[in-house]
Amino acid sequence: MTGPQNVGPEEVGPEEVGPEIGAVAGTDGRPRCPWAGSAPDYRDYHDDEWGVPVHGARALFERLSLEAFQSGLSWLTILRKREAFRRAFAGFHPATVAAFTDDDVARLLADAAIVRHRAKIEATVHNARAVTALGEDLDALLWSYAPDPAGRPAPRTAADVPARTPESEAMARMLRRRGFTFVGPVTCHALMQATGMVDDHLVGCFRRGGE
Repeated sequence: MTGPQNVGPEEVGPEEVGPEIGAVAGTDGRPRCPWAGSAPDYRDYHDDEWGVPVHGARALFERLSLEAFQSGLSWLTILRKREAFRRAFAGFHPATVAAFTDDDVARLLADAAIVRHRAKIEATVHNARAVTALGEDLDALLWSYAPDPAGRPAPRTAADVPARTPESEAMARMLRRRGFTFVGPVTCHALMQATGMVDDHLVGCFRRGGE
């Protein structure tokens, strides 16, 4: 992920870590990726979700949508609003969101509990329609871009973690051809990291390798 530059220490997330930092031991003695120790929300997300394989069209559509909403913002903002996003977007069921009307967009723009960004809201509705028009399983389609783990060097510091890869670039091109928006290669790589398509936990992190 790529994050903003003007964030405070309490908002340092996976997109905002100093480049030469390796795994850091937390107060519980467990070594983690350095971004995980900056806020309890990040620690829980790191320990329980980030890099854990995610399957199913609804779950993957939710992650893709939230990664798009994160663009230009701290991931902490999205984490803290995630339940509100789920309520606002009907649990991110693609068929339901695809049926949203202009009245729904207006409702979302008035909802202070989420990120009220018209282009991102409209992109989420648009992408739900793209999911329903795919004619194939979103899960299988996205996971077909997961690289062979044996061909990826294990990152030792934040500097070793790429913001984009050939696989995320290929995924972004495919999604754009299928009519998706707000799906650049950086967003796609963030999706791949978050959903376990790649393992970007640092060497030494207790979650490396799905431990």
